[in-house]
Amino acid sequence: MIGNIDLRQYLQEKAAQVEKGFKTYLTDEDVPEPLRESVRYSLFAGGKRLRPVLLLATMEALNGNSDSGLPAACAVEMIHTYSLIHDDLPAMDDDDYRRGKPSNHKVFGDAMAILAGDALLTHAFETISHLVDTGHDADKVVRLTRELAHFAGIRGMVGGQAADLLGENQQLTLEELQYIHQHKTADMIVFCVRAGAILADASPSQINALTRYGRHIGLAFQIQDDILDVIGDEQKLGKAVGSDEAKNKSTYPALIGLDSSRQKLNDMIKDAKQALAEAGVEKTVLAQIADFVISRDQ
Repeated sequence: MIGNIDLRQYLQEKAAQVEKGFKTYLTDEDVPEPLRESVRYSLFAGGKRLRPVLLLATMEALNGNSDSGLPAACAVEMIHTYSLIHDDLPAMDDDDYRRGKPSNHKVFGDAMAILAGDALLTHAFETISHLVDTGHDADKVVRLTRELAHFAGIRGMVGGQAADLLGENQQLTLEELQYIHQHKTADMIVFCVRAGAILADASPSQINALTRYGRHIGLAFQIQDDILDVIGDEQKLGKAVGSDEAKNKSTYPALIGLDSSRQKLNDMIKDAKQALAEAGVEKTVLAQIADFVISRDQ
């Protein structure tokens, strides 16, 4: 269990651990060079690595060996990266920049960007299978593989992305918007926290409480994204602001205003911390990560 620490340093150290894991689990042999370069361009583009960090931090909060969870952490970030590559495509959100660099398709073309996303998605499931090599039993690995497919798939992230596209140029209700945010963004965060808890042999009640924590900070993360798209600094964000309004997309600020969005954000973090208390891990880095979600500017 980790007490109060330097969160920025912690995030950097865990991100470096994940990137080291990529070099272990993503080999380049017998891969066409354009595909290899396209995959590496986006996977090693930096970013917060919040999802894999949450998985490892949850294991540590429960006194688990986070090194053994690295295959799952890397798999999650592969899936997250694939979703960003596809999200930026002209047929989706049509974004030219990601993390301050030209989007994958602007560098490698639409076809190779699609294939890079496909490669990362499928390789993620090979990667998570390496949990058996780090000491976890096969039943646990099967459980996590099934959960990863659920939260990333048609009833999870992909379903949320579809609802997001269908919601463009529509006046959504708050309930419809929350559905999009829950699945497009929060579901993969929920998986990370659940995976960390399962790998650390948490009790069912702890897993349930941490699931609520993940859901709350996942929604809070997306609300903060909505806010930053209105008032954020393009240099820090690494992409243009105002894109949601330009695409006539419903967001929390558009539906309830900035002040109410900020209040909703604070309520989510309060509920997330209450869930941590119920899980008995309120004095860990997970509480600091919750605060980071609402204070970040990128």
